[in-house]
Amino acid sequence: MSTAMIEVFNGFDERDFEVFEIEGLEARMEALIDRVRPKFNLIGERVSQSLSELCEEEMFTHVAKHARRTVNAPNDSWVAFANNKRGYKAHPHFQIGLWSTHVFVQFAIIYECPNKNVFAERALDELESVREAVPNHFVWSKDHMVPAGHIHSELSDDELADFMLRLKTVKASELTCGIHIQRGDPVLANGEAFLRLVDDTFRTLLPLYKMSFA
Repeated sequence: MSTAMIEVFNGFDERDFEVFEIEGLEARMEALIDRVRPKFNLIGERVSQSLSELCEEEMFTHVAKHARRTVNAPNDSWVAFANNKRGYKAHPHFQIGLWSTHVFVQFAIIYECPNKNVFAERALDELESVREAVPNHFVWSKDHMVPAGHIHSELSDDELADFMLRLKTVKASELTCGIHIQRGDPVLANGEAFLRLVDDTFRTLLPLYKMSFA
């Protein structure tokens, strides 16, 4: 009797990052679909279960398709997790993704999410709690389309408050918070170690996720 092989996530390697150095939309998308997307699917199967337990609600996996792109090739890609089966962009969610330079593991509220005001008001009211809950090396970003961000320990209270105020008052605003793991970091090549780090990171970010709901 044959036993079906169970695929497991074995980590990221140089070829995954090199996808985002390939010229041209068609060639890059072909490599992305061939190399990276299967890994996102494997990550999704594992993380959706642990995240559902953590959040105490069912969390659904959404792998970025980049379907609207007709000219410019994507500079990053990701798998997202939200409590909605149909989509994630209009909901507070978690992301795991790649740029050519690093992997990101983060909580996100992007511009399409109506919960932005709820989160911003809670965060402003409880700024000291946010300051203490987020580890020093975590990274904030006001634009998920830009790879760089702002290290938590380097932000003043006023700067952190400005992030929240902008999220509340600017229609196209968004905010992410999490970790960046640089290309070449050994943890990326060890699937189990990486997934443990993901679980720990999302557990740390859970208070921010909870702040997004009234």
